[in-house]
Amino acid sequence: MRIGISSDESNSLTEHVVRYVRKKGHRVIKFGSISGKSTEWVDASVQLAKAVASGRCDSGILFCWTGTGACIAANKVNGIRAALCTDSEEASGARRWNNANILVMSIRLTSDPIADEIIDAWFREKFKKDAYNERNIKKLNEIESGIIRV
Repeated sequence: MRIGISSDESNSLTEHVVRYVRKKGHRVIKFGSISGKSTEWVDASVQLAKAVASGRCDSGILFCWTGTGACIAANKVNGIRAALCTDSEEASGARRWNNANILVMSIRLTSDPIADEIIDAWFREKFKKDAYNERNIKKLNEIESGIIRV
Protein backbone atom coordinates (compact mmCIF):
# COMPACT_ATOMS: atom_id res chain seq x y z
CA MET A 1 0.00 0.00 0.00
CA ARG A 2 0.98 3.63 -0.48
CA ILE A 3 1.15 5.21 2.97
CA GLY A 4 1.51 8.95 3.36
CA ILE A 5 3.33 10.11 6.48
CA SER A 6 3.35 13.75 7.57
CA SER A 7 4.31 15.93 10.49
CA ASP A 8 5.13 19.51 11.31
CA GLU A 9 8.46 18.31 12.67
CA SER A 10 10.90 15.59 11.78
CA ASN A 11 12.20 13.75 14.83
CA SER A 12 13.22 10.31 16.06
CA LEU A 13 9.59 9.10 16.30
CA THR A 14 8.60 10.19 12.80
CA GLU A 15 11.75 8.69 11.32
CA HIS A 16 11.20 5.46 13.29
CA VAL A 17 7.66 5.22 11.89
CA VAL A 18 8.87 5.81 8.32
CA ARG A 19 11.36 2.94 8.73
CA TYR A 20 8.80 0.69 10.45
CA VAL A 21 6.13 1.21 7.77
CA ARG A 22 8.68 0.49 5.04
CA LYS A 23 9.81 -2.64 6.92
CA LYS A 24 6.17 -3.79 6.83
CA GLY A 25 6.36 -3.67 3.03
CA HIS A 26 4.50 -0.43 2.33
CA ARG A 27 5.58 2.39 0.04
CA VAL A 28 6.02 5.61 2.06
CA ILE A 29 5.26 9.04 0.64
CA LYS A 30 6.53 11.83 2.90
CA PHE A 31 4.76 15.14 3.46
CA GLY A 32 5.27 18.14 5.72
CA SER A 33 8.51 18.67 7.57
CA ILE A 34 9.59 15.04 7.23
CA SER A 35 9.81 15.61 3.46
CA GLY A 36 12.60 18.11 4.16
CA LYS A 37 10.51 21.30 3.92
CA SER A 38 9.67 23.19 7.12
CA THR A 39 5.88 23.00 7.38
CA GLU A 40 3.37 24.21 9.98
CA TRP A 41 0.96 21.65 11.42
CA VAL A 42 -2.14 22.79 9.51
CA ASP A 43 -0.30 22.62 6.19
CA ALA A 44 1.35 19.28 6.98
CA SER A 45 -2.06 17.86 7.89
CA VAL A 46 -3.87 19.18 4.83
CA GLN A 47 -1.11 17.99 2.46
CA LEU A 48 -1.52 14.44 3.72
CA ALA A 49 -5.32 14.60 3.89
CA LYS A 50 -5.58 15.75 0.27
CA ALA A 51 -3.28 12.92 -0.83
CA VAL A 52 -5.45 10.34 0.96
CA ALA A 53 -8.75 11.87 -0.21
CA SER A 54 -7.55 11.94 -3.84
CA GLY A 55 -6.33 8.33 -3.74
CA ARG A 56 -2.66 9.23 -4.17
CA CYS A 57 -2.15 7.49 -0.80
CA ASP A 58 -4.18 4.52 0.40
CA SER A 59 -3.92 5.62 4.03
CA GLY A 60 -1.99 8.10 6.12
CA ILE A 61 -0.10 8.53 9.36
CA LEU A 62 0.04 12.01 10.81
CA PHE A 63 1.83 13.59 13.76
CA CYS A 64 1.89 16.80 15.75
CA TRP A 65 2.90 17.55 19.35
CA THR A 66 -0.45 16.53 20.90
CA GLY A 67 -2.00 15.07 17.74
CA THR A 68 -5.16 17.10 18.32
CA GLY A 69 -4.47 19.99 15.94
CA ALA A 70 -3.34 17.71 13.14
CA CYS A 71 -6.45 15.57 13.58
CA ILE A 72 -8.74 18.62 13.47
CA ALA A 73 -7.02 20.01 10.37
CA ALA A 74 -7.06 16.69 8.46
CA ASN A 75 -10.75 16.19 9.19
CA LYS A 76 -11.54 19.49 7.41
CA VAL A 77 -10.75 17.78 4.08
CA ASN A 78 -13.74 16.03 2.48
CA GLY A 79 -13.48 12.26 2.59
CA ILE A 80 -11.12 12.14 5.55
CA ARG A 81 -11.80 10.34 8.80
CA ALA A 82 -8.68 11.00 10.85
CA ALA A 83 -8.46 9.37 14.27
CA LEU A 84 -6.15 10.36 17.12
CA CYS A 85 -5.02 7.07 18.66
CA THR A 86 -2.95 6.58 21.79
CA ASP A 87 -2.98 2.78 21.82
CA SER A 88 -3.65 -0.23 19.63
CA GLU A 89 -7.25 -0.70 20.78
CA GLU A 90 -8.15 2.84 19.69
CA ALA A 91 -6.49 2.20 16.31
CA SER A 92 -8.43 -1.06 15.89
CA GLY A 93 -11.72 0.58 16.78
CA ALA A 94 -11.10 3.56 14.50
CA ARG A 95 -10.58 1.23 11.55
CA ARG A 96 -13.28 -1.31 12.47
CA TRP A 97 -16.17 1.01 13.31
CA ASN A 98 -15.25 4.40 11.85
CA ASN A 99 -13.47 3.33 8.65
CA ALA A 100 -10.75 5.84 9.56
CA ASN A 101 -8.24 6.52 6.81
CA ILE A 102 -5.66 8.65 8.65
CA LEU A 103 -3.99 7.55 11.86
CA VAL A 104 -2.90 10.48 14.06
CA MET A 105 -0.38 10.13 16.87
CA SER A 106 1.00 12.51 19.46
CA ILE A 107 4.73 13.16 19.27
CA ARG A 108 4.69 14.08 22.97
CA LEU A 109 2.98 10.91 24.13
CA THR A 110 3.98 8.12 21.76
CA SER A 111 7.07 5.95 22.21
CA ASP A 112 8.55 3.86 19.41
CA PRO A 113 7.23 0.53 20.81
CA ILE A 114 3.73 1.98 21.31
CA ALA A 115 3.80 3.43 17.77
CA ASP A 116 4.66 -0.05 16.44
CA GLU A 117 1.70 -1.58 18.30
CA ILE A 118 -0.66 1.15 17.06
CA ILE A 119 0.55 0.78 13.46
CA ASP A 120 0.26 -3.03 13.57
CA ALA A 121 -3.34 -2.73 14.79
CA TRP A 122 -4.11 -0.07 12.17
CA PHE A 123 -2.96 -2.26 9.28
CA ARG A 124 -4.39 -5.49 10.72
CA GLU A 125 -7.93 -4.18 11.25
CA LYS A 126 -10.48 -3.76 8.49
CA PHE A 127 -13.77 -1.88 8.39
CA LYS A 128 -16.59 -4.05 9.72
CA LYS A 129 -19.18 -3.81 6.97
CA ASP A 130 -22.49 -4.21 8.69
CA ALA A 131 -25.71 -2.20 8.47
CA TYR A 132 -24.98 -0.16 11.61
CA ASN A 133 -21.45 0.90 10.68
CA GLU A 134 -22.28 1.50 7.02
CA ARG A 135 -25.32 3.61 7.98
CA ASN A 136 -23.20 5.80 10.24
CA ILE A 137 -20.43 6.29 7.67
CA LYS A 138 -23.12 7.19 5.11
CA LYS A 139 -24.48 9.81 7.55
CA LEU A 140 -20.99 11.29 7.99
CA ASN A 141 -20.60 11.50 4.21
CA GLU A 142 -24.02 13.18 3.90
CA ILE A 143 -23.15 15.72 6.60
CA GLU A 144 -19.87 16.43 4.82
CA SER A 145 -21.55 16.91 1.44
CA GLY A 146 -24.35 19.08 2.86
CA ILE A 147 -27.16 16.59 2.26
CA ILE A 148 -27.75 16.46 6.01
CA ARG A 149 -27.58 19.86 7.64
CA VAL A 150 -26.36 20.08 11.20
